[in-house]
Amino acid sequence: MKNSDVVRNWRFDEPAAAGNLITSGTDLFSYKLKIGYTTPNGTKVVLDYTASGEYHSQTTSCHVNLAKRRADVIMHPLTHEVIEN
Repeated sequence: MKNSDVVRNWRFDEPAAAGNLITSGTDLFSYKLKIGYTTPNGTKVVLDYTASGEYHSQTTSCHVNLAKRRADVIMHPLTHEVIEN
C-alpha cells in the first residue's frame, strides 16, 4: 500500500498502514505522532507539522502534505493544543 492510499483510507474512515504512516480510520499517524484526526461530526483535521507550521521531520512533512489534500481543515499544532486544553 502507498502513503497516498493510507490518506485516502483515512478520508473514508477505513484503517490502513504503509510503513510509518498509519490510520485507524479516524486518526492519522506519522510514526507515532498524530498528524490528523476526525471530529465527532466527521470533519477531517490535519495538524501542520511542516516548515510552514510546526516542523517535526522531513518524512512527517511529506505525510502531512499528502493529508492536506484530503483534509477539511488544516490547523497549526499549537492552536490545536489551545483548543483541546
